Amino acid sequence: MTDHALRLLRQHRHLAELAAFPFNFDLDRAAHGHVEPVRLASGGPLEVVAGDDTGGTYFQCADGSMLYADSEGSAGIIGTSADEALEILIGLPGWHGYVDLSPADGTEAILAQVAGTEKEIREYYGIDAERAELRAALGFPDRSPVELIGLLHAALLRTEPDHVLLNAEEGMAYHLLDEHPRPPLWEPVLERGRADLARLRAGDPTMADDPVRRRLVLRAAQFDRSDDDLPLLRQLLRREAESSMTDELRLAAVLVGLHGDPADLPLLHEVRDTDFDTWCGLGGIPERDASGPELRQWAADLDASLFGPDPSDEPVSTWTDLAAAQGLTELARVTLIRRLDDLAMNQSLLLRPGSRTEMDPSPLHSLAFDFEHLGDAEQALRAQRLYTGLQETAWDRVSAQRDLARLERETGLLLPAARTLSALRSTLDAPGDDSLAHWQAVNLGRFIVQEHYALARALADADLAADARAVLAGGDAIRGELRGAAVKGLDELAAEVVERIGDVS
Repeated sequence: MTDHALRLLRQHRHLAELAAFPFNFDLDRAAHGHVEPVRLASGGPLEVVAGDDTGGTYFQCADGSMLYADSEGSAGIIGTSADEALEILIGLPGWHGYVDLSPADGTEAILAQVAGTEKEIREYYGIDAERAELRAALGFPDRSPVELIGLLHAALLRTEPDHVLLNAEEGMAYHLLDEHPRPPLWEPVLERGRADLARLRAGDPTMADDPVRRRLVLRAAQFDRSDDDLPLLRQLLRREAESSMTDELRLAAVLVGLHGDPADLPLLHEVRDTDFDTWCGLGGIPERDASGPELRQWAADLDASLFGPDPSDEPVSTWTDLAAAQGLTELARVTLIRRLDDLAMNQSLLLRPGSRTEMDPSPLHSLAFDFEHLGDAEQALRAQRLYTGLQETAWDRVSAQRDLARLERETGLLLPAARTLSALRSTLDAPGDDSLAHWQAVNLGRFIVQEHYALARALADADLAADARAVLAGGDAIRGELRGAAVKGLDELAAEVVERIGDVS
C-alpha cells in the first residue's frame, strides 16, 4: 500500500479536519512533535506525520509503516503503510481498545466489542456519516471490523524487532502497545539451522563449510536428536574444531559422546588436542580405553549441566549471539535492550541466589560487551554505567571506570570520560580496601595510564588543550607510581601525547 490517502489529507483541508475529528488523526499536531525525544532502536529515520488529543504521535518509518506512540511509554506499528493505518483508524475509531484483539477471538466477539465501543462514542458525537464520507474521499473500501482487526493485529506483530521506539535521552525502549504472544527468541534464530539440519540429513554437507551455519546446525541437532545422526555429528565435530574452542565444539563432542560408541574416543581426543584452548575446554574426556557406558555417562553429565534438549533452558545470550552471527542484528539488539531495561528498573533481578542484599552485576558487564559487539555504543554505555555503579571492591570499581572512560571516549563523550578518569584517580588515592595493594606492578596500572593518554590525545584533537593537559597530568602521575614491566613503552607514548598537545596549545 501507499501514502496516497495521507497526501490527500495534506492537500484538502476539509478531509484533514474530518480525520482530526472524530478520528483523532490531527496533521496540525505534527508540528509539536512527540512528548519527548525518541528514536528507533535500529537507527532508522522517523517522520512525525500527526498527533492526537491524548499526547500520542503518529510516525512514518522508512519502510512506510505507521508507528503510533502514546504519551505513557508504549508504541507499536498500526499499519504497514500510511494508507493502511488510516483505513484502520477511520474504520475502527475505538482502535486503542482493540489492540489485544486478534482474528482468533472470532467474528462474534470482535463485532460485539466494536459495536459496544462505537455505541459509547455515538453518545458524544457522530461517526457514521463522517466515516462514510472520509472512506469515499480517500478511496477506502467498506471493510468489516473483523477484517480491520486482522490488519491491525498483523501490523502490531511487526513492531519488533525493526520498529522498537526508544527514549532518545535515556535509551530505554517503549513497551509494546499490545500483549499478543510472540514466538520465543530461539525460534527465528534456529530457523535456518533446522533447515540446514534437514539438508544435512538428506545428504547435503555444504553448510558444514560455513562456521555460522555449522554452529546453527549443531544447535538444531541439540534440540532434535536422532539415533541416525552419529555420522554427521562426527563430521560436524571435526569441522567445528577448525574454529578452535567454541561452545558448539563442546556441544558437538557431547552429542557424539551421548551415542556411547567407544570407537569415537580417538576422534574426541584428536579434537581435544587441536590446540591449547581445545585441550583446556574439552578436559575430562574419558581415556581412549574407556567403555561405551563411561563415554555416555561423561557426555550425559555435561549435557545435563551445560546443554539439554529444551531450547527454552538456554541462556538468552546463546540466542542473541547466534542471532547477531547470522545478521539478525535488530532481533539481538531489541532482546538485549529489553533485558537491560528490566535490570535497570528492577535491580533485585541481580541478587545472588539465596541472598537479599548481595548483588551479582556480571550480567550488566556481559550486556555491555554484547552491545559493543553489535556496534551499539549508546546501549553499551548504559550497561557499563550501571555495572560501574554496583562495584564493591576498589579493584573492580577502577577496572569498570577504566572501561567506562574508554566507551565514553570512543563515542565522543570526551569531557564525561575525563570526569570518569578523575573518579578513578580518586579511587586509587582512597581505595577503602586492600584489593588495590599491588596495582602499580600489574597490567591494570598500565591500562589505566594508556586510557589517560588516549583520552588526552582525543581531547587535543578536539582542540580542548586545557582538558587534555589535565588528563595527561593525571596519567603521568599514575605512570610515576608504576614499576616493573607495567611501565614498559609508556614513556614513548607520553612523549607522543605531549607533542600532540603542543601542536594545539
